[in-house]
Amino acid sequence: MMIKTLCVIGASGLVGSHIVKAALSKGYRVNGTMRNLNDLESTSYLKKLKNSDNLTLFSADMRNTNDLDKPLSGTDAVFIASLIPTYFGSNGKPARKMTISEGKTEIIKPTVDGCLNILNAARRNNIKTAVVCSSTSSTNPVPSQPFKNEVEHWSDELEQYNSGKFTSAAKTVMEKEAIKYASANNIRLSIILPTGLFGGALLPKHLEHNPFKWLKSLIDGGAPRHDAIPNNSTSMIHLDDLANLFLAAYENPNASGRYFGVYGSLHWEDIYAECAKLIPYMVQPSPLTEQPLPATTFDFSRRDSLGVTIRDFPTLLKETVDWIKSEPFSKEDI
Repeated sequence: MMIKTLCVIGASGLVGSHIVKAALSKGYRVNGTMRNLNDLESTSYLKKLKNSDNLTLFSADMRNTNDLDKPLSGTDAVFIASLIPTYFGSNGKPARKMTISEGKTEIIKPTVDGCLNILNAARRNNIKTAVVCSSTSSTNPVPSQPFKNEVEHWSDELEQYNSGKFTSAAKTVMEKEAIKYASANNIRLSIILPTGLFGGALLPKHLEHNPFKWLKSLIDGGAPRHDAIPNNSTSMIHLDDLANLFLAAYENPNASGRYFGVYGSLHWEDIYAECAKLIPYMVQPSPLTEQPLPATTFDFSRRDSLGVTIRDFPTLLKETVDWIKSEPFSKEDI
C-alpha cells in the first residue's frame, strides 16, 4: 500500500509538533512547514522524533500563498496547526488595547487571510481534506450556555469586538470563513477546538507556554498562576490526545465540521487541589471566598465519534508534572 504524505502547517508549534510526532509514529510521511527553516534548534528537535527520516521540513509564510505549493505538492491532507500569532499588532500594541478598527486590521485579518491562503493553496494542489486547529473561544454564545455543543454554539464576533477580545474573535471569524471556503471548493474540513494544552513539549521553546510555565513555578516553590483562586473554570487536554483527534478526523472519511478538543472543564479550585496532591509543598493562591460557579459542561458526542481515548485531568496533570520534574531539556540543549 502506498504511504500517504500529510502536510502540517506550523510543524514547530506546540500543537503542530505533536501532530508531526503522531503522524510519523503511525507510518505517514510528513511535510512540515516553519516560518524559519534556519531555526536550527527547532529543526534539530523535530529531527529527533521517531521515524523522522519520513519528515521533510520547508520554510513557508502563510501570508505568501506561493510558499505553500512545495510543501503541499503530492500530499493527501493539510493540517493547519498554527496561524499567524494574533496577540499583538505589527507595532507591538496588545490586541486587548486596540480599537475595533485596529483589531480587525491587525489581529483578525492576518488570521483569516492566512487560513484562506492555505486552503486556496490546498485547492490548487488538489487536496480535498483539511483539519484546522482553532479554539473553544469560538464556542461561547451570549448568553452563556451551561451545556455546550460545537454545532449550535458560536461566539458572537460583534460582542467579542466590543469586549476587545480580538484574538478570540479571530478564531470565530476564521472558522466561519474557512467553512464557507471549504464548502464552495469541495474540501472536507474538520475543525478541532482545544484549550489548555498539557502533556510534554517537544521543543525547549515550548516551556514558555502555560501550563508548563506556571506548573514549573509551583514545582520550584515559586508563585502560582493566580494570586487568588478565580471563580471560574477552564478546559484542558493532553497534547498526545489532541494530536490523535486531528489524525482521527483525517482518517475518518465521514468526519467534518467542528469537534471539541478538550477532556472537559474544571473549576480552578479543583485544579489547584489536584496540583497540591502532586506538589504538596506548593505555594497556594488565596482561597475562594464565595460559592464556586459551576464548571462549563460539554456535549462530547461528536468528539467521541472520532474514537480517541481522552486522558482524565488527574492523569494528564500527573504526566505533565512528572515530565517537568524529569528536566526533559538539559541546560546544554537550552
